[in-house]
Amino acid sequence: MNSNTSESNKSNKSNQSLSPEAEFSGKLTFRDYLIATEQKANKPLPFWRLLVPLLIQTGLIMAVPTQALYTDVAGKTVILQSAPVNPNDVQQSAVNLDYNISRLATLRRLPGWEELLRQNRGRNRQLAQGTNLYVTLQEQQSSGRGVPRAWRLVRVSGKRPTNLPNNQVALKGVYRDGFVTYGVETYYIPEEQREQISRDISRNLNSRGGRRQPIVVKVKVDPQGNAVPISLWVRDRNYRF
Repeated sequence: MNSNTSESNKSNKSNQSLSPEAEFSGKLTFRDYLIATEQKANKPLPFWRLLVPLLIQTGLIMAVPTQALYTDVAGKTVILQSAPVNPNDVQQSAVNLDYNISRLATLRRLPGWEELLRQNRGRNRQLAQGTNLYVTLQEQQSSGRGVPRAWRLVRVSGKRPTNLPNNQVALKGVYRDGFVTYGVETYYIPEEQREQISRDISRNLNSRGGRRQPIVVKVKVDPQGNAVPISLWVRDRNYRF
């Protein structure tokens, strides 16, 4: 009698020591688990769980044109000078432009370069890959007719300059593989303009003793330094994109 009472007390104490989760798991069979899993799999997803991924995907798709539209509306017009272009580069759907501000040889001569290099030094005393930088440009007065003058380089810095005068703007670039890109290197050309642009570049190439002449490019730069291409001049002809 005492033995049975002792075993009963031990069993009660053992049950009392179990947590509710442990006691529940002890009663749950594998068949119960399979039934619960199947019911959960067949349960329709809430509408919001379908809507949220769709909204995220839509936002990612719209981000690029929205940024470009904002820059075009809120940005300031800047004139850049590209390096000479080979007519053969206009045979496809786009023309790739190279700017003097894309080359480190140009940026090294600007005030602020040594500080930028000191703060973003990579291997072999070179600028680290992926470095963000800002080139400050200043407007140069044009005659108002014909091809406008390219803006003058003022300085380069690792942080976006603030409180610039109205005739200056900071253009944001990223350094990779020996060059700095600003997001305005590629112009997509409508098919009906390709032949004309290629012909104008060829004429430009053959003028002045066969020396290739730079192309002047109009871009819009927003307050954050992002830029979008607007148009370019080949000789005295303007092409808008």
